Amino acid sequence: MSPRLTVQRPSPSTVLFTASNAPARCTWSSKLAFGIEVLLRIVGFLLVLLVNFAKVRHFISITDGDWGVSPELWATKVGSLACRIADYYTWPIVAIASAILTFAVWRKRYTEESLLVIRGLGVQTSTSSSMYWSSAATRFIPTTQIQDIVIHEAFKGFEVRFYLAIIVEGEGGVVVVFPNLLPKRMLLEEVWRGARQCLYESKTVPLPG
Repeated sequence: MSPRLTVQRPSPSTVLFTASNAPARCTWSSKLAFGIEVLLRIVGFLLVLLVNFAKVRHFISITDGDWGVSPELWATKVGSLACRIADYYTWPIVAIASAILTFAVWRKRYTEESLLVIRGLGVQTSTSSSMYWSSAATRFIPTTQIQDIVIHEAFKGFEVRFYLAIIVEGEGGVVVVFPNLLPKRMLLEEVWRGARQCLYESKTVPLPG
C-alpha cells in the first residue's frame, strides 16, 4: 500500500509530517474489520497463555487465587480444550507454536515514520517499531548541525526511488527521512518545502532540480 502523508501544525514554528501505510479506517466496514482484528489478537494471546498454563498445571500447586487461575477453569469448555491441546503436543511444539502466535499477535501490520521540525531547535526523525511492545526509533538533529535538506535519487533493485535526506555536519553519510516507506517524489517535495519553510522561516522555496 502506498504511504499517505498527514501534516500537523501545532504552532507557527512547529510542523509534523507523518507518512504511514496503515489502512484508512474511514468507513464502518473498515472500522468493523479493525475491531474484529483486535478481538482476534486478544483471543489468540489469551489462548496461548491458557495452553501454557495448562501445560504446567501438573507441576505447580494451584489454589483459588494463585497464578490468577482458578481450578474450576479446567472444567469449563475452554479450559478443557486448552488441556487437550496441552496434553496432546510435546513441550517443544507448544513452545514453538506459542512463540509464533505471540509474534503474530504483537506484530504491527503497518509502518509509520515522521519528521518533526521545530524552528530554532532542529528536527526529529522517527520510525515506528514493527512490534506493539517496542517504542519507536527516534533521532534529534539540532539546527546548528543541519547543513541542508535535499531530495536524492537512488536505485532500489531495478527501480529508481527518490528519498529525502538531511545532510548533517561532521557525518560522512546522510540521514534518510522515511527510510522504510520511501514515499513518492510528490510527497517528498511537499515535506521538503514545508520543512525548509519552517526551519529557515523562508516564504518561498524553489523545488529541487
